[in-house]
Amino acid sequence: MARPLTLFTAQFSHMKFDDLCRLAADCGYDGLELATFGGFLDIEKAAEDLKYCASLKRKLAKYGLRLWAFSAHFAGQLVCDPDDDCRTDCFAPAKCAGSAKAKRAWGVKCMKASAKAARNLEVEVVTGFTGSSIWHLLYGFPPTPPEMIEAGFKYFADQFNPIFDEYEKYGIKFALEVHPTEIAFDLWSAKRALEAVGNRPEFGFNFDPSHFFWQGVDPVKVIETFPDRIYHCHVKDAATQLDGKNGILGSYLDFGDPRRGWDFRSPGHGDIDFESIIRALNRIGYSGPLSVEWEDSGMQCEYGAREAAEFVRGLDFPGSGIKFDAAFKQ
Repeated sequence: MARPLTLFTAQFSHMKFDDLCRLAADCGYDGLELATFGGFLDIEKAAEDLKYCASLKRKLAKYGLRLWAFSAHFAGQLVCDPDDDCRTDCFAPAKCAGSAKAKRAWGVKCMKASAKAARNLEVEVVTGFTGSSIWHLLYGFPPTPPEMIEAGFKYFADQFNPIFDEYEKYGIKFALEVHPTEIAFDLWSAKRALEAVGNRPEFGFNFDPSHFFWQGVDPVKVIETFPDRIYHCHVKDAATQLDGKNGILGSYLDFGDPRRGWDFRSPGHGDIDFESIIRALNRIGYSGPLSVEWEDSGMQCEYGAREAAEFVRGLDFPGSGIKFDAAFKQ
């Protein structure tokens, strides 16, 4: 049976909700992975108002769509980030802008509410970020004492364990999108993040191969390392375009700038080996959504959504329970 095909709404927040639902249905998606951007989802309201949740599900059902997961990326980022960064002022309500304490407090409150909201919306997974108090220490100069890194993982655990207690209470899983600027950004930091919270089952990963690929990490090895922690999957491509003048750190150049050493691409237009990824997902028995996170500065988004749906449908083949030569055996 094919996995559900969903569209992450973050990059389509300029559209009206009904127009986006109509587009997704017309493209053949089974559902949406709702983000808070664009006003598509109010997590705090969903945690307290069952009528709001029922109305949202009816709107999706009107177009033959379902909800398997929703995003809490913005709120999660505020939990562990230093939060004196004005760039995240728009992540929280306007009244919190400019106040590190207020932004973090709202982030924690919203993340706790996301567990109950998921229960009310009848989904099992919330995707999102964690932020990181130590991301700025990535390059070890001035020399970084190991204790500073250890303190960062402890801070993550101290901040998120009470949140994960709420997830445990409601039977929900949190899927961190392993990503630069988060407490886990590659394979080894993901392993360390799991260990920091005692490998509790509420915490796993939203597997997005694009973030591993450009760093030089094999996405298949990530799946094989965490076969029981892949709680959700994004489908997003990336391409390296190293020309001897640029590098993987991006050179302070915006996405879409041809001088960058790498960039995101619409699925099928980059360098990621998605067939190997599907085979790996089949091996671990992953049956959750394949959620298209369309990010391609060189392609019109509605065209990208439609083409990506076709690409993923053609890609998502089922695994086999038998060997091909079994028929020859007596």
